[in-house]
Amino acid sequence: MFAKLASVAVLASALFAGAAAKPLPTNRLDARGFHSFNNWGGISSFNGFDNFYGADNFVGHFSSETVVEHESEVVCHSESIEIIQQRLLVIQEMAKRIITEQICEVETQTVVFEQFHASLGSFSSDLRRTSGHQVGYDSGISSHFGDIVSSDDSLSTDDFGFSGKDLGSQYVVPSGSNWNPSTSPASVGAAYSAAQAAI
Repeated sequence: MFAKLASVAVLASALFAGAAAKPLPTNRLDARGFHSFNNWGGISSFNGFDNFYGADNFVGHFSSETVVEHESEVVCHSESIEIIQQRLLVIQEMAKRIITEQICEVETQTVVFEQFHASLGSFSSDLRRTSGHQVGYDSGISSHFGDIVSSDDSLSTDDFGFSGKDLGSQYVVPSGSNWNPSTSPASVGAAYSAAQAAI
């Protein structure tokens, strides 16, 4: 009997220790023990890293939207899925090109990619209408897409004059989607789950 009680006590204390040691999920860097990525690890390419989004905004969440176009001004239209996939693959490979050609330190490549991946990933909650943001894009920032590559096909090094803190200041919300508040949460949730299972 005593052996059973002792083993239960050991198991309970191990479970408690495991639970107590497990960090709470958070998306704030300082809560993870990081106050800044500026010059992180003594690597000079991290100089000024926090200036873009801010030290407490690693993922680039924006707190407000200034909608400049809404409803009838910009309307979505359906295009062949292959055409969409081609364009998104171009953007994906361009992101890889920017990271590998314009950053030499592998540590900085890693952090910048994780920041990009997480910021883009947050759009998923916009699409599922769970973030509180309207579904759209920043027209001021996206207008610089053609400026990424110079006329000689090299990557440009021009300063476009904005930071991550400007994200959402020229927000466009296209109309025309088939979102239905009564049925879409379930159908979009099913689509999300199917996509996650395919990953």
